[in-house]
Amino acid sequence: MPTLPYAASRFQTIRRRTREVKVGPVGIGGANPVRVQSMTTSDTQDVEATVRQAIALAEVGCEIVRVTAPNVQAARCLKPIREKFAAAGFGHVPLVADIHFLPSAAMEAVEHVEKVRINPGNYADKKKFAVLEYTDAAYDAELSRIHEAVTPLILRCKELGRALRIGTNHGSLSDRIMNRYGDTPLGMVESALEFLRICRGHGFHDIVLSMKASNPKVMIQAYRLLVARMDQEAMDYPLHLGVTEAGDGEDGRIKSAIGIGSLLMDGLGDTIRVSLTEDSVYEIPVAQALAKKAMSLWAASPATAVATRDSLDPFVYAKRDIAPLELSSEVKLGPELPPRVVTRVASVAALADAAQKFAAGRLADTPVEGLLVPVASAADLAALKTASFPAGAVPFLELAPALTPADLAGLNSSAPVALVRVFDATTAASESLAGFAKLARAKNHFLAVATAAQSLAEGSPLASVLRQIGDARLIFTLDESAADAAGRHPIGRYRALAEALRALGLRAPLWIRNTAATQVAPGPDFLSRLLDASVLTGALLCDGLGDLVSVETETDPVRALKVSYNILQGAGTRSVKTEFVACPSCGRTLFDLQTTTQRIRARTGHLKGVKIAIMGCIVNGPGEMADADFGYVGGAPAKINLYVGKTCVQYNIPQAEADDRLVALIKEHGKWVEPPAPAAV
Repeated sequence: MPTLPYAASRFQTIRRRTREVKVGPVGIGGANPVRVQSMTTSDTQDVEATVRQAIALAEVGCEIVRVTAPNVQAARCLKPIREKFAAAGFGHVPLVADIHFLPSAAMEAVEHVEKVRINPGNYADKKKFAVLEYTDAAYDAELSRIHEAVTPLILRCKELGRALRIGTNHGSLSDRIMNRYGDTPLGMVESALEFLRICRGHGFHDIVLSMKASNPKVMIQAYRLLVARMDQEAMDYPLHLGVTEAGDGEDGRIKSAIGIGSLLMDGLGDTIRVSLTEDSVYEIPVAQALAKKAMSLWAASPATAVATRDSLDPFVYAKRDIAPLELSSEVKLGPELPPRVVTRVASVAALADAAQKFAAGRLADTPVEGLLVPVASAADLAALKTASFPAGAVPFLELAPALTPADLAGLNSSAPVALVRVFDATTAASESLAGFAKLARAKNHFLAVATAAQSLAEGSPLASVLRQIGDARLIFTLDESAADAAGRHPIGRYRALAEALRALGLRAPLWIRNTAATQVAPGPDFLSRLLDASVLTGALLCDGLGDLVSVETETDPVRALKVSYNILQGAGTRSVKTEFVACPSCGRTLFDLQTTTQRIRARTGHLKGVKIAIMGCIVNGPGEMADADFGYVGGAPAKINLYVGKTCVQYNIPQAEADDRLVALIKEHGKWVEPPAPAAV
């Protein structure tokens, strides 16, 4: 087990205990609900526009509103913004000043708003991407300089009763941190801890911390490590969760749900911001839905965690080692291969309609790899003899409990199929497992064993049979219908299943299924289903678990297929299209991010495997370029800087020319392919 636990349980949702930090009248942490916040995108010096946006956010349920203060002039405008916002009836909604680079702006802002956010990567630091070797003495001298720079703000916050967020961003770590710790979760944590220790040295504790990144894996690992390190030093400060530069549309919601949702399920997080490249009001329903799901589990959480062993290192991503399995010449599973997608149809009778829908879509990069079909009776088996599956799709036959190996003896299949069957801990189930395994070997089929961790406990009938037959030609998935006396959430149940397989020495692939039974506080709308699928699948994939995935909560199989691939893309485990890292805009933004992102997507969205960052300004831009192939960054009003990785290669291009120059740059580096011809009408 990891030596630094970060949560009370990785299997149940037990909320991390934190101190309460008051931001004006709003409490964060302690016994308070998860607070939802967002940010205005107007020029802060346009006071009326900023107040209008703050009011619009508050009216849709935003509990804390952040406003950028990029300079002293903007920080001074926070005074009339606060006054007009309060006069409009929103004096109970606190304002937060977002500060980068300038202590002078922070010292002005703290006079007017209830909370100040500073970035330890650039507060009194200018990022130069310098390659330096710091001696211990030189490093200590840098820390002394930072201490002097931040102390006046800390003392003023303490005097005025203001809160402070120490907000680390993966894309803007200081050169000092980069050269000692690298661009890593550890570097992010150490950057925050340096400032946190200064605050504690002054007896100041009204602090909230964040560890944001555009890559959900990095973000998750950084928050986990931060909590583990704080626990070592008896710190209990609340957390602000967010995936920065998540993008827009479905992709932005998926990325945010993966990062934020997986941490909430582990009991971490006290306030959240969903960062979308859209009008800020659209962030609030997403954040509210995520908070509601987490709090529904928190309300029912046990007082103490059930003891369950977990061998996974939560601070380092490593894909679970599995035995290679070839389902077909096109669909192969293995430790170095990306997860495969299984799509469900409602019945055998629905196969023809589904095949038509798949044929009508452009599926070259999102193929139908497995097709799951419920088989309820001998009549369904008979109908399968004349049924047609999409080309390249492996049939997954979900067998009703009444069907036996004898019923399948006459199954007419010219190619191997995967037989999906539930097996519990009873002796009868173990005998059935032996029979189905024998059939699979004889017919060259595969067997997907749906079971639960408790059914695989050492000495159980099922475990005994599995030890005898081994895991060749087997796939494991969760039996979601089995009662879970330990009160584990769906993520925890899959983690426990993976741990049970490890204990038995089984390396068969693991299939993550999103069904009605895995939903948390389910809502009637698509957003709720999307978030549930993203949280469950994304959290497990970021843990290195999962070799097949299926989203079975969507009745339209084409829609389910698209969502599955988008989640794989969001988790960084399979690339099927261009990935856009796009910031959500704020008062620092130097161009219209929404229209620019849509315009660039229209021209480059067919570049499978290419990652393009679209950033409104240079605060996080250069750092996030390190995780992107190309960057499009606001350098000055109406001027764009183009990057390759984190290196700026073209400066101050007129925005009217920038799109064409970006395409030319992609071509120059051999990443361009021509878009497919429009489908014939």
